[in-house]
Amino acid sequence: MRYKWLNKNNNNKLILFFNGWAMNETAVSNLAFDDFDVLMFFDYRKVDFDFSIFDFNKYDEKYLICWSMGGFVANLFKNELKNFDKKIAINSTNKLIDNNYGIPDKIYRATAKFLNEQNCDKFIKNMFQNGKLNPQIVITRPIEELREELFEIQKINLDSELKFDKVIISKDDKIIPTKNQLAFWENKADIELINSTHCPFENYKSWKELIC
Repeated sequence: MRYKWLNKNNNNKLILFFNGWAMNETAVSNLAFDDFDVLMFFDYRKVDFDFSIFDFNKYDEKYLICWSMGGFVANLFKNELKNFDKKIAINSTNKLIDNNYGIPDKIYRATAKFLNEQNCDKFIKNMFQNGKLNPQIVITRPIEELREELFEIQKINLDSELKFDKVIISKDDKIIPTKNQLAFWENKADIELINSTHCPFENYKSWKELIC
């Protein structure tokens, strides 16, 4: 797992952002930072990480925002993230590969097995309205890395789940079916249903909007 500071200006508020599969900072480049430091995690080929390298205690407010695969991965660090003030999942479930509560098993396994540039482009198009690519979002990692990431995530069995306070679900999610998300989160968190697709960030202007 890798990390990158998207904004680090000694603010007293912190956002930890667990990004989605194959994504980098271009997925959220339109969001204003306001008075937040923002630390992004991505590349889940290896899901071990020592959070002690960061001094999170210096922040007065700490928020966790997870998108897609990032929400599933965050569960592996439940102890490190349990004291955050608010935890938000966006188009994600704690059962990433599941016929009823996540990505259908057959689709996930086929994507991992047959991934190439053509069907990777198809995946990205399915993230957006009308299948149109967002020119702001660019995949820079090699296809082999992305395939390895899918296979590694497939091996994980969660022994416990992270409790999220708020869940944002898009009505037209073609990656993690909307009905599966709704079924998983029922009675588990406050649900905000929005008119968007799997990548909903163009609906927002700032990180603060995602938290409120």
